[in-house]
Amino acid sequence: MTAQIVEILDAHEIRRTLTRLASQIIEKSGELSQIVLLGIHTRGVPLAHLIAEQITLLEQTSVPVGALDVTFYRDDLDQIGMRTPAKTEIPLDLSGKTVVLVDDVIYKGRTIRAALNAVSDYGRPAEIWLVVLVDRGHRELPIHPDFSGKQLPTSREENVKVYLKEVDGYDAVELITRNTSGDVSE
Repeated sequence: MTAQIVEILDAHEIRRTLTRLASQIIEKSGELSQIVLLGIHTRGVPLAHLIAEQITLLEQTSVPVGALDVTFYRDDLDQIGMRTPAKTEIPLDLSGKTVVLVDDVIYKGRTIRAALNAVSDYGRPAEIWLVVLVDRGHRELPIHPDFSGKQLPTSREENVKVYLKEVDGYDAVELITRNTSGDVSE
């Protein structure tokens, strides 16, 4: 099996995209004191921290950031395999707050459905927004991000891989096309 890898975003483009996403959150919120960013493990957590840093730079105010593990809320563990859960860290009661879920890639929507169920265990937010770095389409559930850094139409045979310095040692977003016939995809 061969694979063709195309870099979609480099480190500079990711940082610029995160600045834009932070600006959009600021603009929509109106009141940053009501915002709580929750990153979905694994790469959503550092993305949430990076967005929070940008909000602080732009507005000179900080927003709380937490981490959400959705392993036990998933309905597709039989298909994706069992995972070792990470630690969920919720910085405060979410009741009445605007919770901003942050994830790296949205595909079928199952991770976000699980995240919505998980959030309900920590209070009743006034609103829940979704921020993703990459929206690759192919939803199985009626879930759509409020803010997305990059719309990337893909086929089901393609994969999108996000690398972040905080987790992987470098920043990049790659589109991976697998070709099982042995020929490299064009």
